[in-house]
Amino acid sequence: MTVPQPLSESPTLCRVFAEPSGQGGKRVAVFLSPVADPQTAAGHSGAPLSVFVEAADLALVHLRVFTPTQEKGSSDSAALAALSALHARSPLSDLLTVVQGAGPGAEEQSAQLCGGEWLLRQGEVAATPVTADLTPLGLAGLDAWVASTGRPNLVVGLPSLSALSTFVPDDHHVAAVNLATGTTGLVLFAPGGPGRAQVSFRAFGPLKGFSEDAASSNMLACLTGVLAREGRLPPDTNLLRAAQCKPGQPARLSAQFAATTSGTEVWVGGRAEGL
Repeated sequence: MTVPQPLSESPTLCRVFAEPSGQGGKRVAVFLSPVADPQTAAGHSGAPLSVFVEAADLALVHLRVFTPTQEKGSSDSAALAALSALHARSPLSDLLTVVQGAGPGAEEQSAQLCGGEWLLRQGEVAATPVTADLTPLGLAGLDAWVASTGRPNLVVGLPSLSALSTFVPDDHHVAAVNLATGTTGLVLFAPGGPGRAQVSFRAFGPLKGFSEDAASSNMLACLTGVLAREGRLPPDTNLLRAAQCKPGQPARLSAQFAATTSGTEVWVGGRAEGL
């Protein structure tokens, strides 16, 4: 493995998962050069997330991710930003391994380049219909599933995009429903969406430490597993285009899927562009 040679002390600023118009998504600062004090650099980067390329070659990329105040174990948004910036500088292998973090707690994930977008393997999704009391959420009577790649999420289908956009979350009620169903997050979805999106969704996780996420790869993976379970994935392709619809911070994600003997294997990614 080779260590990237210093190009500049300034990071490359990227927007990941933005809509085709360039709006929304997540901002990430990518440091391609070695940095002596990544925490201080992250604090001055001006981005909510900073990713530091520790080492990279054609088949293996080692990253560390920081918020302005602490090291973050891993981030799909940060990994996609780093892969995009590295690939723009010098082409990487179309299939490689990404390691995020340091020491025994480092996380390893496969990545692939598909149609100009990097995708990260989320794993195999198992999805099961459940009977859940959704009354606290104002969603009584709707179909629900538990879907998981290791962290179970409650996935609920809404009747329309209007119902999805007008839903007002309450952290206490969302957490209570998650606890009652043995899940850690809530995904609401409806068919269709802006542009060429085939499905739209919103992702909530007060038990995970956030109210609503703007771009969640794992949540989309779980939703993809549900759509596969119900036979609602596009029949003529293995790629799903999804719009995540957090108010004021829209995002666009892609999910690649394949049926397995135990569920659905899902990879999730999206565009990462320089600012």
